Amino acid sequence: MQASPETWILLAGTLLLLSILGSRLADLLGVPALLMFLGVGMLAGSDGIGGIYFGNPALAQFLGNLALVYILFAGGLSTDSRRIRPVLRSGLSLSTLGVVLTAVFTGLFVQWLLKLNFWEGFLIGAIISSTDTAAVFAVLRSRAVNLRGKLEQMLELEAGSNDPTAVFLTILALQMLMTPGQTAGEIILSLTLQLILGGVIGYLGGRMIPLVINRIRLGYDGLYPIISLALALVIYAGSSMLGGNGFLAVYLAGIVAGNRTLVHKRSLLRFHDGFAWLMQIVMFLTLGLLVFPSRLPAVAGTGLLITLFLMFVARPLSVLISLIGSKATWQEQVFVAWVGLRGAVPIILATYPLQARFTGADFIFNVVFFVVLVSALVQGTSVPMVARWLKLNDPGPRPRTLPLEFNPVDGFTPDLHQITIQPGSRAAGRAIMHLELPEGFLVVMVGRGDEYLLPSGSFILQSGDQMLAIAEQEIYETTAARLHEPAAPS
Repeated sequence: MQASPETWILLAGTLLLLSILGSRLADLLGVPALLMFLGVGMLAGSDGIGGIYFGNPALAQFLGNLALVYILFAGGLSTDSRRIRPVLRSGLSLSTLGVVLTAVFTGLFVQWLLKLNFWEGFLIGAIISSTDTAAVFAVLRSRAVNLRGKLEQMLELEAGSNDPTAVFLTILALQMLMTPGQTAGEIILSLTLQLILGGVIGYLGGRMIPLVINRIRLGYDGLYPIISLALALVIYAGSSMLGGNGFLAVYLAGIVAGNRTLVHKRSLLRFHDGFAWLMQIVMFLTLGLLVFPSRLPAVAGTGLLITLFLMFVARPLSVLISLIGSKATWQEQVFVAWVGLRGAVPIILATYPLQARFTGADFIFNVVFFVVLVSALVQGTSVPMVARWLKLNDPGPRPRTLPLEFNPVDGFTPDLHQITIQPGSRAAGRAIMHLELPEGFLVVMVGRGDEYLLPSGSFILQSGDQMLAIAEQEIYETTAARLHEPAAPS
């Protein structure tokens, strides 16, 4: 008997609800939410209690690519160029050289382990070469762990920018295997031109987004997020159709647009953050439905060996080489090596051989799925412990979610900033009026404990307070540095 449309709608709503509740359970257990999303999909699939048969890799790849477009765009949109500028070299080295080295090292191990040729081993290495650091930060937030220094920014930049490299390497390996008439040099040149063109289109698209959003003057505020979704699709599809790398284009467009003045900017950021979560859930549910759990035990031995090599050899070596010349300490390098857990992108890339009907594609998909599960379970759950063991956790409070909306407009350049009052600083224990704050620096609110307070000039700041102020970037940086200075001896 064929299910009615209402039955499918009920099923979709139930799966979404279970996934969201699963993310809450993941927070309580300290595991990445992606495990819960995949688990719900696997339980609903043909081998699970749901009994839903889904064997369409082309549809899974389409949904995965669509989700990845919006996840990358949302990640780029929320990336503050001022935060990543100090770690730009290290982050980009990890997301390019680091990914290439991981693919090569892992590919050589797979070639030796399974007695394959170089390109067959490299294909598996390329598929599992990218990381999903977003899952790490979700675990860190649930365990109230802050990272010291610029470590968080470096990991964010790596995770946000390494997916195009992994896609590049996977396509390279597949083309070498499926079109033996082409040389590696020809394929690499073609893919490199794709990256360059994608970068150019992404930059131009990022400059176009503020022009459209700021000048279109829509009658309904709710339409601004919709037009930003449409622009992201146009940039991705336009780049791909012109021969560029669409994933790089949409990520770069998000960064460029997100660091310019946008009307309703905070609303757009919140919308895209929520929409990116929806895309992640849909993507993981689809991939969970696509896998047959009964086939995973057959690849468990191979998958475990590859995972162990990836975690303890390939990733650490790649990080060590990529960070040569950086200021990262050995503790930071060890932590970066350990948090390179795998997420959705490797599973999406594992559908590429399925779609291309490559010999052994089912085996590759199951191995990659197993590697992701083990990596997320082992590395994802141990991240807080490793951060504390390496003494990289910052005991200070995490930045708050701001309780008010602030939308800069054309002709008004100040922005809203947060400053945490440090113990022993010149601001701790003093009234706001005695801090000699400069003109153009307006304190609008102070967060203390679980509440926000409206301060007057006589309001006395305490260590741990989070002061919200409106100011130009240069005035903010100068004032924040002064407020963080140690108090003068009495």
